[in-house]
Amino acid sequence: MQNFFNSQLKSDPRQLVQVKSWVSQVFDLSDDISVMITQLQCTEEGCPPIETVIVIMETPGKPQQYKIHKPLAEVNQKDIVNLTAN
Repeated sequence: MQNFFNSQLKSDPRQLVQVKSWVSQVFDLSDDISVMITQLQCTEEGCPPIETVIVIMETPGKPQQYKIHKPLAEVNQKDIVNLTAN
């Protein structure tokens, strides 16, 4: 059985901080808004092996969730900007 919520996927902590910063800037979030970023494995057909999931917890009980179909190490600022176009 595979663990789809494997938190052991390695990522650079500096990249995590950078992506969180981009999310805060692009979405114009105040410092008290929580942003959670994680990588998940996916084995469904057509799904990338690893995707980055971003959750913005701005409204209580209604988090905004976004997926970028690449590992955190490959996420760039343009990917974050593109989330606002959807």
